Amino acid sequence: MPKMKTHSSLKDRFKITGTGKVKRYKAFRNHLLSHKSGRQKRVLAGQPLMAAGDVRRIKQGLSNLK
Repeated sequence: MPKMKTHSSLKDRFKITGTGKVKRYKAFRNHLLSHKSGRQKRVLAGQPLMAAGDVRRIKQGLSNLK
């Protein structure tokens, strides 16, 4: 049987915590930041957890990381 490969684009977009939860990054935080308010940038700085319905699919793509 062939090995299960890690989906390479998912490695940079998601992180798996020590307890197995999946953290994601928020959109709108990469460029054009000079006109955004400080409050908006602070709110976007967090890394929320993925919705429960998506976790299984993401973990399958990241199967070899943890």
